[in-house]
Amino acid sequence: MEPWWEEGGERPLSRRQTTTLMVSVFIIAICGLVYELIVGTLSSYLWGNSVTHFSVTIGLFMSAMGVGSWASRWIKGDVLSWFIRVEIAIGVVGGSSAFLLYSVFATTQWYYVVMVLVILWVGGCVGLEIPLLTELAGGARSLRETLSNVLAFDYLGALLGAVLFPIVLLPYLGLLQTAFAIGLLNMGVAITIIAVFWDRLGWRGPRLLVTALGAMVLLLSGAVYANELTSIFERQLYEDEIIYTAQTPYQRIVMTRWRDDVRLFLDGNLQFSLMDEYRYHETLVHPAMGFSASRERVLVLGGGDGLVVRELLQYDDVREVVLVDIDPAITLLAQEHPTLREANGDALRDERVVVVNGDAYKYLEENQNLFGVIIMDLPDPNNESLGKLYSQAFYTLLKRNLGVGGVAVSQATSPYFAREAYWSIVTTMEAAGWETIPYHVYVPSFGDWGFVLMTERPLPDLSLNLLVSTRYLDDEVWTVAQTFDADSDRVPVEVNRLDTQILLRYYEQGWRQWR
Repeated sequence: MEPWWEEGGERPLSRRQTTTLMVSVFIIAICGLVYELIVGTLSSYLWGNSVTHFSVTIGLFMSAMGVGSWASRWIKGDVLSWFIRVEIAIGVVGGSSAFLLYSVFATTQWYYVVMVLVILWVGGCVGLEIPLLTELAGGARSLRETLSNVLAFDYLGALLGAVLFPIVLLPYLGLLQTAFAIGLLNMGVAITIIAVFWDRLGWRGPRLLVTALGAMVLLLSGAVYANELTSIFERQLYEDEIIYTAQTPYQRIVMTRWRDDVRLFLDGNLQFSLMDEYRYHETLVHPAMGFSASRERVLVLGGGDGLVVRELLQYDDVREVVLVDIDPAITLLAQEHPTLREANGDALRDERVVVVNGDAYKYLEENQNLFGVIIMDLPDPNNESLGKLYSQAFYTLLKRNLGVGGVAVSQATSPYFAREAYWSIVTTMEAAGWETIPYHVYVPSFGDWGFVLMTERPLPDLSLNLLVSTRYLDDEVWTVAQTFDADSDRVPVEVNRLDTQILLRYYEQGWRQWR
């Protein structure tokens, strides 16, 4: 392929044109990396198992880039026009990617087909761009010098995209608006190239400009109405009226209402229903409080909605409750939203409560004080960051934070719907040296739900010691809760370690058959 500037006696690039191409490389790299992160993040939100989805996304994207780079050899002449067309194609599909995937997930069963097609299209076009840019930017330079410049700007752009996505784009724009905004960035590159190289495009210039401007209008419309589009898709996913939504750096928060019932969802997973949450929270909290030798200091990991803390504050001898939740948006919601404040009895505003927004694992590593009771109201282990909070290392660390005669308790997913996952949690606790008391109750909004009490020494008496009034939990419920039928009884499973995260596989396999 002859260098484009030699075709028809074209003059070499000006400094302005060369600078424009290098800046374009930088911006294109940002866009390509962000598109990868959008697809991986959205797939993880909707389906869980982030390692699998990010691995598949990155693998397909890199392979598609290779195919696109290889295919560039078949482009003969008019490299500049081809580059602009490819840039427009990336902007349209990449900018619409979150919209496409969200709509497909909400309305069809073809999510993974569309996901693969989007990745292959965007990755292939990005791979096609690099050789075209290298040729465009070559001029009189050697191939080595040109490639070094192009790749340097490409890698720097990818780094900036990787930093901007979790810190700025996702928390402030959300997935849909981020995708449309990055698509607009691609269109900006295309239009800038058209303007700077206008004299070299000839009759193709006006056509390409009209196409790019038309695509920009579509993407701009999507960016402006991204929140409305998100609401439309979420109404397809949630049966009830949506009364609150927020995107944080950690998760998507959705609250719904139907008559007197309010439900909280994090990344699409139900956290509680006000119709029956008392069954869950009473069962999680009060056995541990009754068995512990001391209740003066209580640590709650997770539970940012304040419902566990509400139960704890019924005890007169509780002097301090430390609540550790990674997402400040959840604890702020529990402190300010009228519905949650009423549900938790303004628990997080109580003077005995200390709210810490941070990672539970890190908190246990740095904490210097002992607690009489530790309650883990953590989300289910559906990704690696949560899976580490159900690992042998985590349960070993937990022992350093519990006082003599203390009791720890954890929610532990469903022993019926995710049987292997539940018993893997129990087995992992025991591998860390804990004595365990597995138990489960029926919570209508969840189904059969499991918990595990943990002590350093066997309890001499397992009779329930209720010290406060309850709506649901009593001696009979407690006795039945410790009995597992043939469908949920113990099965041989592996310990969940940080380096294997076998629990995620058990969890996915268990719940997949019920979706």
